[in-house]
Amino acid sequence: MTTDLLMALDLLVSVLTAATWVGAGVTAAARRPRTATALFAVALVASLARVWSVLALAGAGWWFVQEKITLALPLLVAASLVATALAGPRLLRAARRADTASRDAVKAPVVVVPLLGAGYAAAAGIVQTFLIGYPADPGTALLLLAVVAGAVLGTWRAMSARVPGLRSATAATVVAAVLGAALVFLPSAPATAEGSAPEGGAAMGAMDMGATDLGAMDMGATDLGAQPVSHGHSASAGSATGGTPRPVTDLRGPATPPPGGAVRHFDLTARMATVTLSPGRKVSAWTFNGQVPGPSLTAEQGDLIEVRLRNADITSGVTLHWHGYDVPSGEDGVPGLTQDAVPPGGEFVYRFVAEQVGTYWYHTHEVSDIGVRMGLYGTLVVTPKGAAPTGLDLTLPVHTLGGVLVTGDRDQSLVKQAAPGTPVRLRLINTDNTPHRFTLAGTPYRLVAVDGTDLNGPGTLAKVGLRLAAGGRYDLAFTMPPDPVVLKIDDRADSVRLVPEGTSPTTAQDASAATESPSTTAAQGDSPTTTQGDSPTTTQGDSPTTALSAAAGAGAVPAADSQTADWPELDLTRYGTPAPTPYTSRSRFDRDFTLVLDRGLALTNGKPAYAHTVNGLAFPNIPTEVVRDGDLVRLTVVNRGRDTHPWHLHGHRVLVLSRNGHSVTGSPLWLDTFDVRPGEVWEVAFRADNPGLWMNHCHNLSHADLGMMLHLAYQGVTSPFHGAHGG
Repeated sequence: MTTDLLMALDLLVSVLTAATWVGAGVTAAARRPRTATALFAVALVASLARVWSVLALAGAGWWFVQEKITLALPLLVAASLVATALAGPRLLRAARRADTASRDAVKAPVVVVPLLGAGYAAAAGIVQTFLIGYPADPGTALLLLAVVAGAVLGTWRAMSARVPGLRSATAATVVAAVLGAALVFLPSAPATAEGSAPEGGAAMGAMDMGATDLGAMDMGATDLGAQPVSHGHSASAGSATGGTPRPVTDLRGPATPPPGGAVRHFDLTARMATVTLSPGRKVSAWTFNGQVPGPSLTAEQGDLIEVRLRNADITSGVTLHWHGYDVPSGEDGVPGLTQDAVPPGGEFVYRFVAEQVGTYWYHTHEVSDIGVRMGLYGTLVVTPKGAAPTGLDLTLPVHTLGGVLVTGDRDQSLVKQAAPGTPVRLRLINTDNTPHRFTLAGTPYRLVAVDGTDLNGPGTLAKVGLRLAAGGRYDLAFTMPPDPVVLKIDDRADSVRLVPEGTSPTTAQDASAATESPSTTAAQGDSPTTTQGDSPTTTQGDSPTTALSAAAGAGAVPAADSQTADWPELDLTRYGTPAPTPYTSRSRFDRDFTLVLDRGLALTNGKPAYAHTVNGLAFPNIPTEVVRDGDLVRLTVVNRGRDTHPWHLHGHRVLVLSRNGHSVTGSPLWLDTFDVRPGEVWEVAFRADNPGLWMNHCHNLSHADLGMMLHLAYQGVTSPFHGAHGG
C-alpha cells in the first residue's frame, strides 16, 4: 500500500474512531444501552485500527507519524483505557438487562463523560494533524490537552451539579493553556534550517542577510521570506574562505559576450492589455509587449542575452525570473532579494551568457501568483552553437488564461503541416500552477530532454501519459509519419495536430501561436524504431539514427484520434539508460537539509493563517538554508499533505537520488522543478557552485503565496534590498 493510501486510511480510521466514541457517549446519554454498547465495541476496534494504521504509516518515515506517536496515540490510548475501565462494565450490564434501571444507569456521568472524553481525545489527534500540522511541539501539545480537558470538564459540569476537584482541574487546564499559548505565539530566537554537517555538527549559525530583511520578497499577495533576520549584517563574518562579505549586486552577468558569441538584445515592456484568443474571445491580461505569452527569446550557446525590462503600468511592480536557467544571482529577478521590483515607469537590464542549451521560460517574480496567472511569462530556447536549422521545432507553452486552457495564445487545436520524414521536436512548457498530462498519438516518439537537460538513451514511447510538473519542460522528438499526429492535454483537448504536407484539413488554422525555431541537431529529430508490446510501450537505448519505417509496428502505434485516458503514466525514474553521475546517494554530503511540507496554522507576516508550511513554519519564519561555495548538498523533500507541491530551487539543477526510497534506475535526472505528490519523499542533491541568494519554494505559486517558500544563501553573500513590496 502506498504512503498516500495509508495517509487516507489513517484519516478514515481516525474520523471513525472519534465518531464512534462520541456516538457511544451520546447514545448512552439518550438511555440506549444496546446501541451505546455496540458503538463502544466499534470504537474499541477502531482505536486498535488507528494504532495499526499509525504503525504502518511509520514505515514510510518518522515525518508522517511524528505528531501521532508523540501526542495523538498516547492521548487516544489513555482516554480509551479510562473509558473502557469506567464505562465498559456498566454498558455491558445495561445491555444484558435492558430494563428501566439499566437505561437510567448508562446516562450517568461516570459512563457518558469517559466515552465523550475518548471522542474528544480522538478528535484532538485529527485537529493536530490537519489544523495545526507538523510537527507536534510542547506548545501545541499543551494547548490540545487543555482543550480536551476543558471539554471533559465542561461536559461533566453540564451533567452534574457536583464535580469533584473541579476548581483544581480548571486551574490546571488554564495554566496548561496559557503556557501552551506562550510557547506557540511568543517570538523565539532565530534558527537555521534543519541541516547538518557530515561531522555531526549543527548547521551554520543563525544568519543575517546584509542590509535586508529576507522575509520581504513577494510571490503573490504576500511576501516571500526565510528565517527572521536583522538589518545591517551579512550572512557571516566573511566568505567561506575568510574574505569580506560580497553583495549580491556584484553577482551580475558580463557586459560583453564570450569570444565568438553575439549579443542577443530584447526589449520587454510589461503592461495591462486585452488579448484576443483564437475564436475572438477577449481576455484582460498582464502582458509583455502587449501579448500573451510574451515574445519568444532565442539564442545560441555562447551568446550574451541582454533584456531591457520596462514597466508601463503594472502597479505592483514586475521583474524577470529565468526559470530553470542558472544565471548569476544578481540577474535572478527576485524582488527584495536580488533587486527591487521595477515600478511603473522604471526599467532594469538583465544580462547573462547563454551557457545552457535547452527549453526554458521566464516570468515575473513580483506578485507572481497573480502576475504569471494574468500572463506575465514567455519562453526561452537556447540551441547549440552552429546547429543547422532542420525539421519542425515547436515551442508550446501551456497556460490557463481567463479560465481557458491555451497553447501559446490559442484555445483551439493548433494545426501544422509537415512532410513525412521531417524531424519534429515539440517543446512542452507547463506555465500553470498545477501539473498537466500530455499524450502523443499517431507516432512513436522519444522524450529526449527534461527541464532543458538531455536524457541518456531515451527509449521509444507509445500509449503512455506524460505528467509535467508546474514549471517543468519536456522535449519530445519523432519523425513525421504519413498519417496525422495529435498532442492532447489532460486527455481532453487536442493541443496540436500535425498533418502530412499537402493535406487540407477542415480544421486547419493559423499557426502563429507556436514559436518555430531551428532544431538543435538533426539527430534529435530522428525517429526511433517502433516497438510491440503492452502499454506503456517503451524501449530503452534506441539508436537516434534508426529510421522509422512507414509500415513497421503499426499495431503498437495508437491512431491520432485514440482515447488516451487509460494510458499509464511514464515513470521518469525508470526511463532511459543509466550513466555515471558526479555524485550518488552514497556520496559524502557537506550539508543535509530536510523540508517537510504540510498544511497548518502558522504565522505569516505576523498574522495567523492556515498556511502551506515547511517544517511547521511559514514565511517569513522558515530558517534560511546556508551553504558554502563548493558544498555538496542533499535535500530531502517530504510531502505530508494532500496537495501536490512542484518544488523549485533557483540557480541550480538538482540530481534526483531517490523517490520514496527507490533509486533512479533509468537516465540520470537533472531537474529544476519536481512534483512531490502526497506521501512522497524525494532525495535530490546539488553542488553549491553558483554563489548568491536564492529562492527555494513550491512553484504552485498560490502555495508559495501562503507561506511555502524559503531562501538558500551562500555564506558571505549579502543583499542591500529591503523588499518592501506590496501584494
